[in-house]
Amino acid sequence: MLAANARRARVQIKSEKDFWSGLMFIGVGAGFAVGALEYNFGSSARPGPAYFPFGLGVLLALLGAMVLFKAMTFEVEGGDRVGHIAWRPLLLVVLSVAGFGLLLPRLGLFISLPLLVIVSALAGDEFRWKEALLNAAILMLISWVVFIYGLNLTIPLYPNFR
Repeated sequence: MLAANARRARVQIKSEKDFWSGLMFIGVGAGFAVGALEYNFGSSARPGPAYFPFGLGVLLALLGAMVLFKAMTFEVEGGDRVGHIAWRPLLLVVLSVAGFGLLLPRLGLFISLPLLVIVSALAGDEFRWKEALLNAAILMLISWVVFIYGLNLTIPLYPNFR
């Protein structure tokens, strides 16, 4: 009797997008939390290097669990199917971020940051040069104020061809 009821009470995914998003959040969050275990936690008064990534990983995994719960309980019209993967935007954004990381020490902030913004803006459907350049200028100003002026980090601003 119990086995027959278990077969009838089938778990059904009601939103495919939320299901896969929830699993991704849980996986990434758990990965960060487990990776943070390699570092020193410190204490609440003096947190160590593991404190922030562990907490962030746990929060991300909890968020994923909530999204996963929603995917399994709330009905969505049409099942909210996952469509095709948009490869061009995905590759442009990933390549722009990786390029920024590689180019920053060589070209400096004032060249690599606009390249990041322009290449990642090309991933969208409505690219406009004026908007991309304005966005890059504002982001450069904010980055300079926060990282160079505020935090006194030694980030190269100009190209270094030595």
